[in-house]
Amino acid sequence: MSDIYRKVQADPFPDEIEIRLGSGPQAQTIHYRKVTWQVADQELGLRYGENPDQPAALYRPLDANIQLADAVPISLGGDLVSSVELLRSGKHPSKTNLTDVDSALGVLRFLSERPCCVVVKHNNPSGVALGGSISEAFVRAWNADPIAAFGGAVVVNRPVDLTTADALDDRYIEVLAAPEFEPGVLDRLAGKKNLRVVQIRALERLSDYATARYVDFHSLVDGGLVSQLSYLPLDAREGTFSVASATRKGSTHSVERAPTEAEWDDIRFGWYVQSAVISNSVLYVKDGCTVAVGAGEQDRVGVATLARDKALRNAAERIARAEHGTSFAQLIDPGIRAEIEQSVQRDNGGLVGATMVSDGFFPFRDGIDVGLNAGVRCVVQPGGSLRDAEVIAACNEHNATMVFTGQRSFRH
Repeated sequence: MSDIYRKVQADPFPDEIEIRLGSGPQAQTIHYRKVTWQVADQELGLRYGENPDQPAALYRPLDANIQLADAVPISLGGDLVSSVELLRSGKHPSKTNLTDVDSALGVLRFLSERPCCVVVKHNNPSGVALGGSISEAFVRAWNADPIAAFGGAVVVNRPVDLTTADALDDRYIEVLAAPEFEPGVLDRLAGKKNLRVVQIRALERLSDYATARYVDFHSLVDGGLVSQLSYLPLDAREGTFSVASATRKGSTHSVERAPTEAEWDDIRFGWYVQSAVISNSVLYVKDGCTVAVGAGEQDRVGVATLARDKALRNAAERIARAEHGTSFAQLIDPGIRAEIEQSVQRDNGGLVGATMVSDGFFPFRDGIDVGLNAGVRCVVQPGGSLRDAEVIAACNEHNATMVFTGQRSFRH
């Protein structure tokens, strides 16, 4: 063990802290208690922060409510990631493990109607999928991007059963989080020594958090703080989204085809997933599953292209692993590689008929053309660009539909 890693083992954080908001008689104080777990007869807190040489601690709020700007009551229940129960672990969690789980919960809180799985890697979803069962949702989410999923956090909104545990067996993940684990599951996972198995009982009522907001603090390098209310995505089913229309030089330009019911389902699903992706981002979804996620780019055409190329790669990986038991990169036979590539091209890696989701508006049509030329037939984006009419025209050229959310979805 390196000296730099040993330094983090000395915990510099107190067992309890308090934060005071405001001054005078209206001041509010929030009390927090440090979270620890029993690991190999030791009581341990967070293993480290984002990196091994960054000490860290997790604190659970003990108070219930605060008031921000004399207007918005903010609940601090502390019963999700702040209250994780560590059921099995070769290594106790680091900050990254828990923030990945928290990002997954940010999506799952909107998708409680059906079994759903979110696979998160480096604070971005690599795959999100609905299913008829948790095992089906997990397999779909994992196969959406099996390369990025490697070593990620898997979070599900239903109890883990033995079928799901079997599906997990030959896949490397660092965290598995669920509301419950059915009999025999923990024994089935015992061979995965470094897997952190965590139970979050409040996942059973996660939909209660669908409209909840909290205060989001960001620390600056000089010790300053930026505070904001947490982001809350709008719901397409409440009529807040509109079929794209824009006025330019006195003329109204509208998308000619309205979304189908299936496309509305993917619009809603995709917008919720989008809220957990680091900006600048574009993702593609189809039939309640991500096809590819593009995150953290500086320009919209670049991230649309990145996600398109990942869709092709993901499809080749799925075929190679399913039919040949290995990754596409490990296939040597040029004939087999050519067959897989031809299969991928037939539906452009699943992009034909898919929905394209953007966290910000398209300032030019070049970004949206990336998806449309690959077969996308539905787009959801905030709208509001000076060139919305050009983007609408691009959709009409491809018989594609488009919805404006009227809401940006940046996440930094």
